[in-house]
Amino acid sequence: MHSFQTVSDIRIAPGGAARLDHYIDGLARNKHIAIITDKGIRSLGLIDSGLEALRQAGYEALVFDEVVADPPEEIVLRGAEAVKNFGAGLVIGSPMDTAKVIAHLAGCEQPIETLYGVGNAKGPTLPLMLIPTTAGTGSEVTNVAIITTGKTAKKGVVADSLYADRVLLDAELTFGLPKHITAATGIDAMVHAIEAYTSIIEKNPLSDALALTALRKLDKALVTACEDPTNTEARNDMLIGAM
Repeated sequence: MHSFQTVSDIRIAPGGAARLDHYIDGLARNKHIAIITDKGIRSLGLIDSGLEALRQAGYEALVFDEVVADPPEEIVLRGAEAVKNFGAGLVIGSPMDTAKVIAHLAGCEQPIETLYGVGNAKGPTLPLMLIPTTAGTGSEVTNVAIITTGKTAKKGVVADSLYADRVLLDAELTFGLPKHITAATGIDAMVHAIEAYTSIIEKNPLSDALALTALRKLDKALVTACEDPTNTEARNDMLIGAM
């Protein structure tokens, strides 16, 4: 027996972030939108056009940009509290693992320490939209999040409540990635695909088809994306391959 589950609504739209009001249609419970990001993404201006589109459409946006690499619990909790206090009706995020957990915590009263493990995150969650800004992990379509719980310790949350309600792949958000990051994240995506295809226990016909398609797209696009960073077709194929 095989089963397959992922995000049910995936939009592939180069330049889509600049029309963010259009791509959140039907998701937000109210006019308050919480954006979960980090200072690097914000300083590059990657969310500016999306924020302006939301404001022009009558939405009010909270930007929580305190996320760091390997985010510790305290930052996740601070973000969840900010989102709750803001009364957000939708969480939009990248970095994505942090956004997943914040959307869950802001939508219910479950303590963070009870989330870790498989199937332990329960209860209502805020609507969640994920927008990757690198083509690497594919976290936008998984139900997994990794949080730092000590100086070096990490724990995972695996639960269906972490699936996003919608994913937006916007190739233009990756135009500014330096060559070494494009290369490293692209290789990361290829390794994920190789692992999926060679997993004896968990592989299935659907995962095989996806892994092979991912490798074909990534192999074709990676060098082009590194050498011609604003090549929309290559950047689009990188995002699709990673996903």
